[in-house]
Amino acid sequence: MAQCVLGVDLGTSSVKVSAVTADGTIIAQEGMDFPLQQPKPGYAEQDPEDWVSATTVSIVRLILNDQIKPEDIAGISYSGQMHGLVLLDENNEVLRPAMLWNDTRSTKQCEEILAKMGEKFIDITHNKPLEGFTLPKLLWVKENQPEIFAKAKTMLLPKDYLRFRMTGNLAMDYSDATGTVMLDVDTQQWSQEILEAFDIPESLCPPLVRSIDETGNITPAYSEYSGLSTTTKTFGGGADNACGAVGAGIDSPTKVLSSIGTSGVILKYEPQKETNYRGVLQYEDHAIPDAFYSMGVTLAAGFSLSWFKKTFAENEDFTSVVESAAESTVGANGLLFAPYIVGERAPYADADIRGSFIGIDGIHKRHDFVRAVLEGIIFSFRDIMDIYEENGAKFDTVVSIGGGAKSPLWQQIQADIFNVKVVSLKNEQGPGLGAAMLAAVGLGWFKDVQECTKTFVSFKDVFLPKPDNVKKYQRLHEIYKQIYPSTKAITADLVKYREEEL
Repeated sequence: MAQCVLGVDLGTSSVKVSAVTADGTIIAQEGMDFPLQQPKPGYAEQDPEDWVSATTVSIVRLILNDQIKPEDIAGISYSGQMHGLVLLDENNEVLRPAMLWNDTRSTKQCEEILAKMGEKFIDITHNKPLEGFTLPKLLWVKENQPEIFAKAKTMLLPKDYLRFRMTGNLAMDYSDATGTVMLDVDTQQWSQEILEAFDIPESLCPPLVRSIDETGNITPAYSEYSGLSTTTKTFGGGADNACGAVGAGIDSPTKVLSSIGTSGVILKYEPQKETNYRGVLQYEDHAIPDAFYSMGVTLAAGFSLSWFKKTFAENEDFTSVVESAAESTVGANGLLFAPYIVGERAPYADADIRGSFIGIDGIHKRHDFVRAVLEGIIFSFRDIMDIYEENGAKFDTVVSIGGGAKSPLWQQIQADIFNVKVVSLKNEQGPGLGAAMLAAVGLGWFKDVQECTKTFVSFKDVFLPKPDNVKKYQRLHEIYKQIYPSTKAITADLVKYREEEL
């Protein structure tokens, strides 16, 4: 059997391990779920040991069930859920459950960061302090569990802890380090100013490595545990968004990623660290060395569509509901939908805004509402694209993944609203494939990620913008942009009313 690499995709609810050969073929995959603990409202925690156990079981299955020979596994790299806080003591033992990216208990600490550092914090990190990031979580522990903070000797993120358990080496790659909001993006070092401002020992911060850098071989102990060979090398890996971008071929400034899951993401390759969106868009180091990426999030992208389907077409086939939008017209016969049904992130950081159907008329049928939902989600993406264009960005390709890539109609809507070519992937494997690509580059199979992309990433469907539709959507988007400022106060009052009535 040919040599392969393993791409470990450590998510929030499960891990998936993919074995990939040098020609980009995925020859086997195994995975396993693990639990999430939510002991109080706003809390989200996991036992790091569950990550290790689930990953190990997946690797054992690859060896036993899929007949992957340990000696053929040349390298392993990792994609990990971002921002999660793992604290280790002087013996590298876990001190408390990991606080995850979706743990929101640290609002007070976010306010303290801004009160103490203000715009200087954004100057250094290129991001605003949000509950999802690692620093507010660390400060929460410092303020609420001082006895644990006093024992803490090392801070890691989820995939870095997993790598540590496999190699015995402590490290964090740059893409995950920027997600801690403790890294100085301009100097690419841990920020002394931030550490000193909040009395955080620099020794807590692990050594920094590039995503393609070698991070040690499998230890004899983990070899005995998992069946892996001690000759297998590991590599830095990256944050899940960075690895997802690598796996989707976002390796140059002309490409943008459009991802529709429960939330939606527009992610753009950034060639230089001088760009600063002042926290309106999230800004991170890429898993590609010496590159960066920015991203804007629509909180309820796919969720808006699943909410509509569950509410108004619960017993119908999902695909047929989506495709019914073809019975409508561009602009849904004058009906607009703003997908703010759980608040919004970018470009409007507003927890109280709520969704709207605007322009409801007696002529409208259900397929018009479906079309309006599809278009409204992409209009919200267009808002993010506008920020890029206002900053001088030019791109010629949007890579569509997730729900938006499953419907040709929805892909054409994207092409027409974005006014750019939209493509989908032949093999949409996301962060796991990206992690495997980082191992392949680290091993020297390819000179860089861009060369690896040519082998590992293939596009299929291509949708070109239709000029007549582009003109209509440009006019409609100007109307759509009026919805947020026009409904902000109304929906905030409605949210307040509902809270008072409950």
